[in-house]
Amino acid sequence: MDLSSEQVSELRELAGSRDVPAVVALRARIVLWSAEGRRRKDIAELAGVAPLTVDRCKSRYAERGVAGLEDKRRGGPRTQVPPRTRARVIALTRMSPPADSGLSHWSGLGDQPYSRWR
Repeated sequence: MDLSSEQVSELRELAGSRDVPAVVALRARIVLWSAEGRRRKDIAELAGVAPLTVDRCKSRYAERGVAGLEDKRRGGPRTQVPPRTRARVIALTRMSPPADSGLSHWSGLGDQPYSRWR
């Protein structure tokens, strides 16, 4: 991997910075080691990562520069239960259970008796 002197300076700054996430600094080191001509296997061993990770860091840097070293933004977690259903369940737990159920109240904690959750 061929890097300009400006790219090397920028990567060295990232690799030694305390202001960037550790994973970004590690990825910068991986690219620098690659530019030094080190073997993929040796870089992976030095970095404590899989050889595939070395390849991924190099290709992301080649495609997007320093921005490629940062984590990809992921969407938020998916909603497991639709809000309308969740609201209905909560409303039902606030009502008295059916008389023939043998329960005095709902716990909202599943089918286990409340005392087991304390």
